[in-house]
Amino acid sequence: MSDETIHESRRSRTRQGLATYLRRIARALGRGDPVPVDEAGSVTVDAAATGDVEVELERQEGTVHFEVEMEWPDEAAAVDEDAAASKATFELYADSADQFRWRLRHDNGNIIADGGEGYADKRDARSGIESVQRNAPGAHVVDVSRDEEAPDEGGSDATFELFRDNADEYRWRLVHDNGNVIADSGQGYASKQKAKQGLRSVKSNAPGAVVDETDE
Repeated sequence: MSDETIHESRRSRTRQGLATYLRRIARALGRGDPVPVDEAGSVTVDAAATGDVEVELERQEGTVHFEVEMEWPDEAAAVDEDAAASKATFELYADSADQFRWRLRHDNGNIIADGGEGYADKRDARSGIESVQRNAPGAHVVDVSRDEEAPDEGGSDATFELFRDNADEYRWRLVHDNGNVIADSGQGYASKQKAKQGLRSVKSNAPGAVVDETDE
């Protein structure tokens, strides 16, 4: 079989963002799950149990190159070029006060996250969606009731905070490092486990979810 480039992308990342991307790959490899090749997970490779790894560090024309290459036999590494990037959709709409809002609706009809506030400018609502897509996958999860703090290393520019509301139900909020709440659960859960399941669904579905602008 001749050589074939299935996917190729190049982008700048912060050191923290790079750590988050590599952690997603490492987590998938450790669990034996299909490894996401692109940011949205629309291209995956089902890696074999054993493969070859080549690490190369070189200087070339004023730039340091650090490359990690993994190889598996073709017949043992299934590539999915049409992987389901998401099972949810971001709905961007105007509310009764003419404020722009968003919510993340799962294919089963449930709303699994929302922005929690309205925006006067639709562009700000879109920026809020993009921030969630960018930060949710790698965000650390902390239990506020236990005074947990997010680790200094890794993660993203936001943290999932689990807490109990006044009705004694469990909720979560995604808090950016600047202090802004960029997403919340939109509902309370009877158990902490259910709240964690909800935020895990946001972690996996937000990055590749399409944005549907609806009239309301």
